Amino acid sequence: MRRPPKATKPSQIAPLCIALSSLASALHAHAEAPMHTDDAGTLTQGAMKLEGVFGRDDKTRGAELLFGAGIAPQLEMEVSLARAKDTAMGASTTFHGHGWGVKWVPIQNETGWSVGARFDMGHTRVRDHATPQRFTERETALTALASYRLANAQVLHLNAGHKTVRAQGARHRAATWAVGYEIPLTEQLQLTSEVYGEQRSRPDKAVGLRYAITDGLKASAAVGRGNGRTFSQVGMAWEF
Repeated sequence: MRRPPKATKPSQIAPLCIALSSLASALHAHAEAPMHTDDAGTLTQGAMKLEGVFGRDDKTRGAELLFGAGIAPQLEMEVSLARAKDTAMGASTTFHGHGWGVKWVPIQNETGWSVGARFDMGHTRVRDHATPQRFTERETALTALASYRLANAQVLHLNAGHKTVRAQGARHRAATWAVGYEIPLTEQLQLTSEVYGEQRSRPDKAVGLRYAITDGLKASAAVGRGNGRTFSQVGMAWEF
């Protein structure tokens, strides 16, 4: 006779939510790859983008596919699908996620400050193959965005927000923050660096490269470290 899933103890809820939100940050980040820190900018109305990212976060490996569109002046909408597998405890745990986000940036300038905000919702189905336990994690996030663009094409990005993660009847809330910087090395190649984190956790640090292959087509890669683990990603993005 199949036994019902074992309920998660209250003392395990916070670590579980933190782990799930860390995974979401790695696989569902909607900033332009390879950055986690989002920019205060949107696609022009009618423009679209398609991004694919393969990532590794400690023992978790996965991929994400994202589609975005400029649906109105200064307004962008995104949808994403992601899948990941965690083998940290020997038996694998799989994650299937999908998300939706909208970004509004009413102040956009080629140099100086651009300011806006974004709202995101995501669902992740979690399955532990070592036990019959399955559940769904739900996350919502509201983030303020600011970017300062210099005349030499260097850009500073600042994010500050708040997210709520719900899993197995428990709720975890945390403030989030991120600081990123882009430096052009050549006309086609950019260096990215960033530091980001959330309440009650140490920050993650990452560096990356973004290369423009042709007009609208970019490749990217990044590596990072934080909270006793390493992570990396490679990706492609096409704007059309």
